[in-house]
Amino acid sequence: MKNAKEIIETFWKIQDEGDYTKVVELFDEDAVLVDPFFGTFEGKEAIGEFMKKMNKEMTSRETSFIAKEIDGGGEVAWAQWTAKTPNGDIEGCGLYRVKNGMMTYYKDYMNCLLYTSPS
Repeated sequence: MKNAKEIIETFWKIQDEGDYTKVVELFDEDAVLVDPFFGTFEGKEAIGEFMKKMNKEMTSRETSFIAKEIDGGGEVAWAQWTAKTPNGDIEGCGLYRVKNGMMTYYKDYMNCLLYTSPS
């Protein structure tokens, strides 16, 4: 069975393909996802609906995410990432918990102080 780091590497590989709905298969039925902008989503079905929204939002905002580093093992992993936006980069990190090869918890944190607006 894959450890948390391996699952999160798969998560980012799928996300990099541009269709957020495909990551839903990695979540457990009772998983919780906490997004700093859009709120908390409980359960695989709610996370799936959120990922549909992410497809639309990120396309309309011309925003993409790049994982800079992923690490962890066992049941816990983290990723340091950059959101590339037309108005500048936003640095952040995600914390993940994985049990029995499925994501059970995911929360993103952002450093909005690094957000730069065009002058």
